[in-house]
Amino acid sequence: MNQTQDRGSARRNGPVTRPLVNTVRRPSTVDLIAVELRNAIYGGTLMPGSSVREAEVASQLGVSRGPLRESAQRLVQEGLLVARPGAGLRVVTVGADHVEDLYQARLAIESAAVRQIAALDPEERRQHIASAEDLFAALASALEDGSDARRIGDADLDLHYGLVEATGNLRLMSFASTLIIQTRIAALSHADGYVVRTDILDVHRTLLRQLSDGDGQAASETLAGHFRQTVDRLLGRLDEPFSTVSGEADGSHFSFNRLP
Repeated sequence: MNQTQDRGSARRNGPVTRPLVNTVRRPSTVDLIAVELRNAIYGGTLMPGSSVREAEVASQLGVSRGPLRESAQRLVQEGLLVARPGAGLRVVTVGADHVEDLYQARLAIESAAVRQIAALDPEERRQHIASAEDLFAALASALEDGSDARRIGDADLDLHYGLVEATGNLRLMSFASTLIIQTRIAALSHADGYVVRTDILDVHRTLLRQLSDGDGQAASETLAGHFRQTVDRLLGRLDEPFSTVSGEADGSHFSFNRLP
C-alpha cells in the first residue's frame, strides 16, 4: 500500500476522514493514540471544551496512562488540547476571536500548495490533481443531496486537505492536518451550532480549473476570496445571500480502537 492510500484509509471504524493520520512508517503506540485522539476531536466525540477522561480513554484503547499522556501532550503542542493545572486535559475551543487567524494560516498553507501544483509541467500536474478531482466529485455528491451537514463538511475539508496532500510535501501536510482539525473545532464551537454552506460547488470547480490550467496566482486568489467569505459568514458580517444547512457532528457511533 502506498502512502497516499494509507492516509486515505484512516477511517478505521470511526467517523473520520483524510486529514487526520500522521505520516509515519512504523507508528509507535504513542503515534497511534495521537491518531485516535485527533479522530475523536474531528469526529465530534470529544467536543470543544470537553474533558479527556484519561482512565476511560486508556481503558478503551487498552493502554496505560503513560503513553496516553505523552500522546495528549502532542495534541497540546498542536493546539488541539489544553492542559488545566489540577484539572486534566480538555479540548480547545476556537472562538470568534481566533477565526481570522485560523483562516489566514490555512490560506498561507493552501496557497503554497496550489502554487506548487500549478508550477508543475502539464502531465505531472494532471497526475497530482487527479485525486483532488475525485474529492471534488464527492463534494458535488454531498451538495446535490444538500441535507447532511456532516457529509458536506467532511467532503469540503477532505478536498482542501487533498490539495495539500497532492503536493507530497510532508511539512505542508502536517500543518494542514492540524489546521483542518482546528477548522472543525471552530465550526463546532460556533454559537449557531454546526452549520455549513451549500452553495460552494462553483468556487471549488473554479479552483480546480485554475489549477488544471496552471494558473497558481488565480487559484491562490480564489482561495483567498473563498476564505474571506467564510470568515465573514462565521463572524456574522457577510452581506450577500448564501445558503446553509445545519446539523450535528455525529460522533455517537465512534469508539476508540483498542490498540495491539
